[in-house]
Amino acid sequence: MKLPTRLAVAAAIAVALTGPASAQTTLNISSWIAPQAPFVQNVLLVWAKQVEEATGGRVKTRLLPKAVTTAFQHYDAVKDGLADVTWVVHGYTPGRFTLTKVAEMPFLGDHAVATSVAYNRVYERRFAKANEHQGVKLLGLSTSGPGELFMTRKPVAKLADLAGMKFRTGGGVVNDIASALGVIGLMKPPTEVFEILNSGVADGVFFTREAMLTFKVAPVIKHVTLIPGSLYNTSFALIMNEAKWNGLPAADQQAVARVSGENFARLAGRSYEDSDQKGLALLRAAGSSIITASPAFVKEIEKATAPVVDAWVKEAAAKGYDGRAVIEELRAEAKKVDVK
Repeated sequence: MKLPTRLAVAAAIAVALTGPASAQTTLNISSWIAPQAPFVQNVLLVWAKQVEEATGGRVKTRLLPKAVTTAFQHYDAVKDGLADVTWVVHGYTPGRFTLTKVAEMPFLGDHAVATSVAYNRVYERRFAKANEHQGVKLLGLSTSGPGELFMTRKPVAKLADLAGMKFRTGGGVVNDIASALGVIGLMKPPTEVFEILNSGVADGVFFTREAMLTFKVAPVIKHVTLIPGSLYNTSFALIMNEAKWNGLPAADQQAVARVSGENFARLAGRSYEDSDQKGLALLRAAGSSIITASPAFVKEIEKATAPVVDAWVKEAAAKGYDGRAVIEELRAEAKKVDVK
């Protein structure tokens, strides 16, 4: 039997010493919006870079060149392992989430940074133990900027103007708000909004100013009604495949958690606020008529949507939570957040 050479022994020792330390995990990220969209560039990819830095390069990330499925199916895509990480809209899977609806209630505030950070804090304090995100690892939560009214044909300055109009909705609480306002809701993915507006299938859309930028619909929007305090917000979650998370060493789990949670919420909120400003500029450049809802119109909206809030409070109570108190806590927490 030939004894190993000194060089071979040294090489084997080097592999034994460096092998585990250089082991890497790659997280495949799927996004249901285009890679060049602000949220992808300013949130997902920034977070991904922070993950790599926080783990010393042991956890790598890869943005898939194409979404693995539709916007409505990304939660299950990550749950089933088609992708490792994504961000989802809770309202895209009606009936699946109850407690996350707190972030979609009317009049939570005008600042996406404040509502996102406050939402992350309050949900963690109040609802984390409910484990609504079954089958995945919840990494962070955020909200959109203010949800407002965008129309193609006529302005909306009072509640009566909305009666019978067809509006695209995105699912979740906004569907209930649409119904409460007398609107015929059409639940469609955001990628189809330009087509249904341009073709006349819908008269308007419940959207954010940022969406003018991401989904390029500003050219067909003729009238905008901005809602002080926000008509609604969209609730988002950053999620990871549970098996992938469980396969990470504890140190790497802790590192990923540090750059997720509130850090992710702030990244997302800042991206929305910056994009909201750019979206509004696009609307002005396109010649859209832009008005702010009067105090009288705001009161009409508050009265019309009160049953929507009441209905969620009952849903939360059925799960053992004081929903009205949590809404007020969320509003109060948002006022504490440094939005700079």
